[in-house]
Amino acid sequence: MRVKMDLKEIGFKCGIEVHQRLGTECKLFCSCRNEAFGEAPPTGIVKRRLHAVVGELGKVDPAAAFEAARGKEYEYQVFEGSSCLVELDEEPPHPLNHEALDIALSVSLMLNCTPVDEAHVMRKTVVDGSAVSAFQRSALLATDGKLETSRGSVGIQSVAVEEESSGIVEKKGDATVYRLDRLAMPLIEIATAPEIQDGQHAKEVAEALGTLLRGTGKVQRGLGTIRQDLNVSIHGGAKVEIKGAQELEFLAALIENEAKRQHELLQIKEELQRRSSGLVGPVIKDVSNLFAKTKVGLLAKGLSSGGSALAVRLSGFEGLLGRELMLGHRLGTELSDYAKARAGVKGLVHSDENLSKYGFSQEEVQELEHELGLASGDAWVLIVDGKERAHTALEAVLARAQQCFHGIPPETRRAEGEKSVFLRPLPGAARMYPETDIPPVRITDGHLMALMKKLPPTYEERRKQYLELGLNEELANLVLRKADFALFERLLETGAEPVLIATTLTETWRALRRQGLNPDAVPEESLKELFEEHAKAKLTRAGTHALLEGLAREPGAEPHELVQRLDLKRRSGKALAELVEGYGGKSGLFEAIMRDHRLRVDGQELKELLEKPAQ
Repeated sequence: MRVKMDLKEIGFKCGIEVHQRLGTECKLFCSCRNEAFGEAPPTGIVKRRLHAVVGELGKVDPAAAFEAARGKEYEYQVFEGSSCLVELDEEPPHPLNHEALDIALSVSLMLNCTPVDEAHVMRKTVVDGSAVSAFQRSALLATDGKLETSRGSVGIQSVAVEEESSGIVEKKGDATVYRLDRLAMPLIEIATAPEIQDGQHAKEVAEALGTLLRGTGKVQRGLGTIRQDLNVSIHGGAKVEIKGAQELEFLAALIENEAKRQHELLQIKEELQRRSSGLVGPVIKDVSNLFAKTKVGLLAKGLSSGGSALAVRLSGFEGLLGRELMLGHRLGTELSDYAKARAGVKGLVHSDENLSKYGFSQEEVQELEHELGLASGDAWVLIVDGKERAHTALEAVLARAQQCFHGIPPETRRAEGEKSVFLRPLPGAARMYPETDIPPVRITDGHLMALMKKLPPTYEERRKQYLELGLNEELANLVLRKADFALFERLLETGAEPVLIATTLTETWRALRRQGLNPDAVPEESLKELFEEHAKAKLTRAGTHALLEGLAREPGAEPHELVQRLDLKRRSGKALAELVEGYGGKSGLFEAIMRDHRLRVDGQELKELLEKPAQ
């Protein structure tokens, strides 16, 4: 649900970082294949624990320290051919992939950016487990570009090439399992200036950048190959980064919900400062004895399994923990998110909730308030878990509650539909330091001039070409925005009708996905054979689509074998005349034949045959 508010009045600022996997043959710093292995089993397992280290500025990055403090174990699945000793951080990286470099530089030129003279690879500390080495390699390639939109130009601050993170498989308690086939795939990162005006404008910018990237014909396609990170702030606040916004339909609401969340946090700050100057003597107390005979299910279950009930007083927070920051997300949710991220607890209970829904008795609540020393205007938070884990979680709650007196904490959040949840503190400059194993790459004027001569057509140039091929405006835009238009252009070489190819890659593609099929799994050679058969008048339009459905169900099948098995061969000429004769001239002949042979008979040819005067 979208939130309506005056973004200009609250000083809204927003920028986007688009991350797109590049369609290179190899990974960014080794010769492994640049492809994921899907459901294939791993050939090996490696386990690690990661630690934060001092960066180039002599400080430990706060985001790195936060993740390292969780003490988690990480398990990495290794796949032969797509992961090697470089991914495992047991071998120095190989030279920067020049194919990836050229793609990213070409995109920079298309965005009117100024390329750097030398590309220097940097290490960026990442200790959430997504990189075995505890850092991600990145190289700045260009700055100061612009993207034209319907609401004016938006600045492009930077274009970089960097490593993709590992793919997460599952979480098992305190351990997380990752796949290394995705690690170090080449990514291009495009960062805009904070000049996006609202959520709809952000969606337009993301779509425009995605279209430009697809226009190179050298990026990967499919779910997870492109994502947007958002940077959002308002007057009096701090920059908040929202990672992993993949679904464009949620982008506008996600951004505007974040603006509302920040606005509400500033209102809470003002209210707290009127009430108090900060938390007063917060002490975490073990209150398990108060609930020895409790009827509250979550408490009874936690205590009976050896856990402890710990609680803390939040001075001045009465009525604020239940205050809604955005739809379905309250200040209490913020505290809970910090507790979950820091200690891995399942959640918390606080005094602004409807406690009767949990089964708390009035006596239990009064005894808890007395034990914590609550005064008028105070609130409390309760967590049930292992004692050490619960204590760590409440420390995170207290830290977040104290931040409420100062406004909006700079943090990294994770997109979840139209809302976001806390992930970790916002990283700072201390996370960056040079990669000493890779020499700088000189970017010469001659290199750039050669790339300029090979830049792909723009969106408008391609759209004009498609219109000349017979596509209407709507279909041309669909191919460019929703389909693999590079595949469309390659399939034109089969001689099939452009409109048929276009409708197949858009409408038929969408219909097959709704059936739970994956047309993207059909090999390109099979698609070419399919359209070549149609171009030779051996398949009808309906038969072509039926054959595609068969191939989507059996991606490894041979098209000519499926044509025979599904009886899709077109009846034309003499064969069609013999088919008509078999119906004996009965009334409603056209409808009857098309009903029985829709996949094998072209309607126009049949109509012309039936209208032909008898000899």
